[in-house]
Amino acid sequence: MAAAAARRGSSLLSRCLLSRPSAAASPAVPSALRRADGTQGLLLGILQRFSTAAVAEEPISPPVQVNYTQLLIDGKFVDSASGKTFPTLDPRTGELIAHVAEGDAEDINRAVHAARKAFDEGPWPKMTAYERSRILLRFADLIEKHNDEIAALETWDNGKPYAQAANIEVPMVARLMRYYAGWADKIHGLVVPADGPHHVQVLHEPIGVAGQIIPWNFPLLMFAWKVGPALACGNTVVLKTAEQTPLSALFASKLLHEAGLPDGVVNVVSGFGPTAGAALASHMDVDKIAFTGSTDTGKVVLELAARSNLKSVTLELGGKSPFIIMDDADVDHAVELAHFALFFNQGQCCCAGSRTFVHERIYDEFVEKAKARALKRVVGDPFKNGVEQGPQIDDEQFNKILRYIKYGVDSGANLVTGGDRLGDKGYYIQPTIFSDVQDNMRIAQEEIFGPVQSILKFNDLNEVIKRANASQYGLAAGVFTNNLNTANTLTRALRVGTVWVNCFDVFDAAIPFGGYKQSGIGREKGIDSLKNYLQVKAVVTPIKNAAWL
Repeated sequence: MAAAAARRGSSLLSRCLLSRPSAAASPAVPSALRRADGTQGLLLGILQRFSTAAVAEEPISPPVQVNYTQLLIDGKFVDSASGKTFPTLDPRTGELIAHVAEGDAEDINRAVHAARKAFDEGPWPKMTAYERSRILLRFADLIEKHNDEIAALETWDNGKPYAQAANIEVPMVARLMRYYAGWADKIHGLVVPADGPHHVQVLHEPIGVAGQIIPWNFPLLMFAWKVGPALACGNTVVLKTAEQTPLSALFASKLLHEAGLPDGVVNVVSGFGPTAGAALASHMDVDKIAFTGSTDTGKVVLELAARSNLKSVTLELGGKSPFIIMDDADVDHAVELAHFALFFNQGQCCCAGSRTFVHERIYDEFVEKAKARALKRVVGDPFKNGVEQGPQIDDEQFNKILRYIKYGVDSGANLVTGGDRLGDKGYYIQPTIFSDVQDNMRIAQEEIFGPVQSILKFNDLNEVIKRANASQYGLAAGVFTNNLNTANTLTRALRVGTVWVNCFDVFDAAIPFGGYKQSGIGREKGIDSLKNYLQVKAVVTPIKNAAWL
């Protein structure tokens, strides 16, 4: 079972490239928008046919029950101190899934107190690293055992395709936990020589209570990215889930305790950013804060951390990743990879290849083939077999994306395909493509976080390097070329944290992930993530009559 899951999640997302569903046509016409040439009216000239039959069908009943909706504090599921709850909604319909306990500052206080007690007095940091490793390994086994149930919760609460959750994301959670379990008993210090008769030890100690705030686009994966290294290093955790997607983290935390995690080591508070999130970031008894989300919110988290106790901060923030396609590219392959880089996870991916730079020699061919691929994309109920794209997360994100589409049209970009909602229920949006996009347009500068591909033209390597780097973000980039010299030039010139060459969204447990510029501080995953959760201490002792120094 473990081997099968490892194979399913080994390259994580790149496996999604293997399928190209055929179209089951259904007409769709965009809303009244202005043409790129300035004329008004319905864009009847581009009557399109998307594979959207699944949108019109009755939603499939999810094969899972919601059993955990309370806060998890000190090993127990409890109601919020205020007794308040909030609804978590099915993005397929906008209807209620469950009412979830709404944590606020008082609940954060209770959770931090439990985490502090577990760190200062409990068995977790005093446990051998090997035993901590064994608990994480048992947790990974339980994740695999409950794979389908967890995937169904994730799809129901988030809207991502069930096949993506079950075959890629949940197996990767198990893989990540095994990766960090392997590190738990290999974190060690150093003995360093000094210029004199002193014995010098450099110790790597757990940082203490780690506050963690995770986003809604990959709820369970971000749980693993945050909790895994924190626990491997011997810390305790207070984790705030996104209010849109609280369910999978509560389920996973229950499995952690089933695996033998002591009470108080991991505490989960569902709630909202201005209340629970702000309270966690500014708490005086939290030693470290890790946040994944928007750049604007990341700045608030950083300020709250600084104004309170100057706690350590890591941030994984927004992006506007360039995907550069050179003129030596196999156009069909490039179209498929660029399509995946943007539309994966409904476009709700911080590193999405949302600025598709295409060399002028192949530009027109690329645009036509990109349009054809978008029209074949299967949009519908994410529980339905063969669906590639489910709904956006909620009405706020849905309306934001539609506003950006209007910005694109109003600024003069050419709406090649898409541009409107699909169906009359839920938060489905047509796969949308703009061509003739210019660098100064909002759709080329700002993070849309939706299924909107912007295709830009370039004619020179130095030109595209300068334009690709002319962004406030620096999270990731894609390069598509058959020329090794070109690839080497681009990978060194692009000011981003990850460059994928002739691939995209390959997320191995050992590969560090994080950004330059306003895309964040620090790195997730890999050995670098451990540094986020360790303090360095020097211990110096005099040596008398030393035989050697």
